[in-house]
Amino acid sequence: MDSGKTRQGCIMGPDAYRVAGLSRALGDLGFEVADMGNVVPDACDTPEHSHLVDLPKCIGWTRAIQRNAHQAAQMGLPIFMGGDHALSMGSVTGMARVAQERDKPLFVLWLDAHSDIHTPQSTDSGNLHGTPVAYFTGQPGFDAFPRVIPSVPTRNVGMIGLRSVDPAEHEILNQTDVFLADMRSIDEHGIKAPLLSFLDRVRQADGMLHVSLDVDFLDPSVAPAVGTTVPGGATEREAHLVMELLHESGLVCSLDLVELNPFLDDRGRTAKLMVDLAASLMGRRVFDRPTRSH
Repeated sequence: MDSGKTRQGCIMGPDAYRVAGLSRALGDLGFEVADMGNVVPDACDTPEHSHLVDLPKCIGWTRAIQRNAHQAAQMGLPIFMGGDHALSMGSVTGMARVAQERDKPLFVLWLDAHSDIHTPQSTDSGNLHGTPVAYFTGQPGFDAFPRVIPSVPTRNVGMIGLRSVDPAEHEILNQTDVFLADMRSIDEHGIKAPLLSFLDRVRQADGMLHVSLDVDFLDPSVAPAVGTTVPGGATEREAHLVMELLHESGLVCSLDLVELNPFLDDRGRTAKLMVDLAASLMGRRVFDRPTRSH
């Protein structure tokens, strides 16, 4: 998916993950891995919008990803290889339907420099990759999109790694009970404490956890292949710790790997790191990591 913004390149993300060995890394951990191929957006007759970028295509992608998320979850733990972050409009709402069918609440861990909680009315850029959290939490303004049933309560959303939030998003966040841990608090208290606190919420509610990992959660010095770089992000070691703790929790039901733009990468460096992080989430131990040459 590459329609959530004007800068192109994320459409190549899924193939970059394949080349970087995502299936092999998970298979080496003993998992049976099925690559279901690239999702194709549904046809959509909604007219283009004067401000919102590629609105019809984003709607078509959302419908298709919702359907594919629900189908894939019947087989195991889905990993959504992106693609820009607008894909989470489909992946999260698809998994919310799965959670409802299993009579469990869905929680979402948003690992990102940005809160992505703009609405179609508040976004200055018109880029819909900045709106998925608003969509799946049922904020107003998404009448053109598939109706969200069920929505994810804002109290079930945890954002870790924030360091670039627009004033309009601040206003929305101030009116909600989203769990927030920006990089200032991480600098002061570390990344483990807020993560464990959020995981306690999920565990106490007997919930399912969807993890959405944006490349720009990481510092651009270790992950340059993203069009929305913000300095001061998580280190490689902090990111691996997050993944290891998520694995130990046993709560994760699905994973997004988003905003990888291979056109901006350095010899596949970012793709390889994202694959390593996915392997850590699935149980690769610190001693088992491969030696990488860049």
